[in-house]
Amino acid sequence: MIGPLADALAGIRVLDLSRLLPGPFLTMVLADLGAEVVKIEDPRVGDYLRAFPPAKGGISGRYLAVNRGKRSLALDLKHPTARDALLKMVEQADVVVESFRPGVMDKLGLGYAQLAARNPKIIVCSISGFGQTGPYIERAGHDLGYIALAGVLAMGGTAAGAPAMPGVQIADLAGGALWGATAILAALVGRHRTGKGAHLDISMTEGALSLLTAEIGNMDCGAHPTRGVETLNGGLACYSVYRTKDDRFLAVGALEPKFWIALNTAIGRPPAVAELVGKPHEQAKTRAELQAIFETKTAAEWDAILGKHDCCVEVVTELDELPDHPLHRAREVFFSIDGGEGVGPIMQVRTPLGTPRAPAPPPRLGQHTAQVLAEYGFEDAEIAALAAIK
Repeated sequence: MIGPLADALAGIRVLDLSRLLPGPFLTMVLADLGAEVVKIEDPRVGDYLRAFPPAKGGISGRYLAVNRGKRSLALDLKHPTARDALLKMVEQADVVVESFRPGVMDKLGLGYAQLAARNPKIIVCSISGFGQTGPYIERAGHDLGYIALAGVLAMGGTAAGAPAMPGVQIADLAGGALWGATAILAALVGRHRTGKGAHLDISMTEGALSLLTAEIGNMDCGAHPTRGVETLNGGLACYSVYRTKDDRFLAVGALEPKFWIALNTAIGRPPAVAELVGKPHEQAKTRAELQAIFETKTAAEWDAILGKHDCCVEVVTELDELPDHPLHRAREVFFSIDGGEGVGPIMQVRTPLGTPRAPAPPPRLGQHTAQVLAEYGFEDAEIAALAAIK
């Protein structure tokens, strides 16, 4: 199933200077939409993500997962000749994505002012932990710290307990990559209307913080949102996780009265709509009663029973079960592509935008250097000179 947007960005040229997760995930989304993405990598180390274990065929599984459909060009941007080469490429590009610390691009002679001087229509997306301005521009960070500052970490975990570490990189992927992709698409539309490019300042901390919008709305009404006690983070028995007889888990989301009634009817418990808004001690009593019932059967047995009722309950699916889940199979969420020489087939996950059209394997470091430079108008002698830089 090829996504209907597979060619939406055909002809759009993206130069990707980013590493690790946020930028590469962002540019994979653009590649899935048909953009021509070139990874600009340091000839010595390239994208650090390549080396993260576990690996397949000597290449990190994480790298293989977020770099399909791209090509790799090795350039040492600290060298004046390589820097000038990138500036020449920018003249023909549409988007530049970078994730250096604020100020690094300027030190390289590749800041927005320099890029825009070469191409006023260029769109530069700068992804950073804390933004391009403010008191934290020199501070190092990772996802856990970003979501800590954003308040996201504070909202997960048990009441009065320690914050619970999320299982995915929220600031990297949602706060940085997805907001970055959204901003780039908007900037492309804006450029079509005005003819002008843009410098996009994407703070992963702010991107994660924006996910708290609804809770901030509650706080503005005088509430004091915190972990384990709110409607959607553990405060209600009707919206919680329960262990089954076989030590699996059920995600119960029976928030509305009709779903709560359907659930209790299905499990043989007298329904009482008032339980939905009971006080904390009443929620604890209801939760204990539900837990005692769910422990009498396996997850599969409950799935068969509750699947016949419209009650918003799903079995918690472990990662190794995902590819064979009937929903994901029917929706063709997983697909395989060639991982390149020595790797073989690799499993990929399509985004909600759809499956890309015949994506190329994740590139090896510098694999397409000569090819890309030739496409951008470099002569053979220039290509050889750039390749000779060590």
